[in-house]
Order: sequence, then structure tokens, then C-alpha cells
Amino acid sequence: MKKGDFIWSGVLICVIVFLVFPATHKIFISGTTNYPYIAGFLKFAILATMGDLLAYRIVTSEWKIRKGFMFRTFIWGFLGVVIVLIFNIFGAGVTAAMKAGLLPWNGYSIAFAFFTSAIMNISFAPTMMGFHRITDTYADLRFIKGQKNLKMGQVLHEVDWYDFVSFVVLKTIPLFWIPAHTITFLLPSEYRVLMAAFLSIALGAILSFAKAKNKQQKQ
Repeated sequence: MKKGDFIWSGVLICVIVFLVFPATHKIFISGTTNYPYIAGFLKFAILATMGDLLAYRIVTSEWKIRKGFMFRTFIWGFLGVVIVLIFNIFGAGVTAAMKAGLLPWNGYSIAFAFFTSAIMNISFAPTMMGFHRITDTYADLRFIKGQKNLKMGQVLHEVDWYDFVSFVVLKTIPLFWIPAHTITFLLPSEYRVLMAAFLSIALGAILSFAKAKNKQQKQ
């Protein structure tokens, strides 16, 4: 194991201790309730970035803070803000649809959790993941390759859309994200944010790993 392995693991343990220890857990829940967008930004900026670092470590066997690190972290934080809103919109929407008879098995928590996860991941997730793939590609071109005055067409041309659709959309959504978020929505609402925070590590790892692995195969 490398020094970075211990540092990364140590940070993760610190996060877990902060979430589990009663006194700090109350602070976390209070912050999430009173300042949901700020809390969402921080959770995803920290944990999804850890997923990025882990993915790079898996693919290259080394730890490295790449150029554009702060840009990528900000994007994850922004997505965290969006996800806070999306969780509430889809949760409330599925609840209303079930009460109106538009979806079956009203009153069953497992049905609510599955429908919320499935509808959210089928409709919203591809857009969010596509946005991340575009911004991550922009970061590679702008900060690593040093290309300035980039236009949208240049960035879109560099994105491997076949890999994105065939792997990220068609494999990770049905096989991982729908089951994972079904579990998330089975939890009480005040704890879903904890699950989402840890899933953001997997999200960062999966998207970055797929992108990095595809690059290596092309070399």
C-alpha cells in the first residue's frame, strides 16, 4: 500500500466518524435540514472528489491531484446542490402519483422507493451524468492539455458518447443506481442524504474509472 492509500482511507474514516458520533451527527443533521444546499454542496464536493481520486488510483496505480482539481470539485459541489433538489422533487412527485392512482401499491414503502429511484434514474440521471462527462472533458482539455478558448463543439467531439451510453447509461443505471437509490429512498428522509453522500463516492469512481479506462484502451 502507498502513502496515499492511508491518507485517503484516513479521510474516509474521519468522515464516517463525524457522521456516526452522536454530537457531530446532530450537527450534520441540523446543517442538512437548515442549510440543505450548502450541505449538499459540501458532501458531494468532498466525497465525489474522493471518488475521482480513487478511480485515478485504480486506473493508474498512483495518487495524483490533477490540474483543474478545484474546477472538478466545484462541479461536484454544484451537482450536489442539484441532487438535493431532485431528491425532493421526485420523492414528492412519486408520492402524489401513487395517491392519485397513477402508480400502483400506494402505501407500500418499497414501491415508493423503487418507483422514485427508477423514474429519477431513467429520466434525470443520464442528463446529470452527461453534464458531468462534458465538464470533465472540458477540464481535461483546458487544464491538462492546455487548450484555451474552447468551444462547445470541440468539447462534445472529444466525449466518447458510445462508451457513455453503452456503459454508464445502459449498465450502471439498471444494475447499480436503481437498486442503490431504491435502498436510499427506503431510509427515513433525514438519513437519505447520508446514503447519497456515500453513493457520491461510487458515482465519482464509476464515471471517472470508465472514462480513464477507455482512454487507456485507446493508447
